[in-house]
Amino acid sequence: MNKIAIVTDSNSGISQEKAKEMGIYVLPMPFLIDGKEYLDGIDLFPKEFYEYLKTDAEVSTSQPSPESVMELWDRLLKEYDEIVHIPMSSGLSGSCQTARMLAEDYEGKVEVVNNQRISITQVSSVIDAQNLVKAGKHAAEIREILEEEALQASIYITLTTLKYLKKGGRITPAAAALGTMLRLKPVLQIQGEKLDAFSKVRTMSAAKRVMLDAIRNDLEKRFSGSRMRIDVAHTNNEAAALEFQKEIEAEFPEYSVNLIDELSLSVACHIGDGALAVACTKVVEA
Repeated sequence: MNKIAIVTDSNSGISQEKAKEMGIYVLPMPFLIDGKEYLDGIDLFPKEFYEYLKTDAEVSTSQPSPESVMELWDRLLKEYDEIVHIPMSSGLSGSCQTARMLAEDYEGKVEVVNNQRISITQVSSVIDAQNLVKAGKHAAEIREILEEEALQASIYITLTTLKYLKKGGRITPAAAALGTMLRLKPVLQIQGEKLDAFSKVRTMSAAKRVMLDAIRNDLEKRFSGSRMRIDVAHTNNEAAALEFQKEIEAEFPEYSVNLIDELSLSVACHIGDGALAVACTKVVEA
């Protein structure tokens, strides 16, 4: 049986420490903050990141350099026979396409998965890949299976501020001002390649109700008969996430809800702190 390394990037939200616990490898994503480059999970961590946001620093994300990608692959191929590389969705970043081009020079030893995921659902892809490795699948088979299951997941997120959507150009200044005046709590959905508006409500409790109803609809209709996992996450809002976890488990007592600490910083820079998220993802059967 081939020895296969699982690689993802920090858009998954998996820290370097957690990666070691899981037995996987995480490529750190570069951030530009006021013109200076930082690497997610190396010299940039959630606490410092949210402090930069509070000071209205100019924050943007970038792709890992081709050199850093190939350096990691080359190092791993000294120990492993194959690599399954799971980057964030190609619709949200060019890093997937870049990795695919680089993999062409590796004679089938590196399989890059384009399975349209980010953050919580990207973590699920990593866990599925690990289970497929244990089941004896080769890297190419794992890539094919994960890509077939690409859209079998949804993330719902509610925000406490419209400031960062406005800053990133995702809503107009006028819409942001009106939403703030009306104290609207937007609920967003990430499914596949898009971050879309899903609903608008006035209170956090109403927003959580919208997300719970959306998850129920997915479980009962879209994913009926499938084995699912439910995950909850947040941006710098752990106490609220723990409370929401209990509410979700009360709503869906047949599920054990996983708390996946922080949403990835690449998501947080577009939505700010205080957000809550819940995801439902189909479990890939090995």
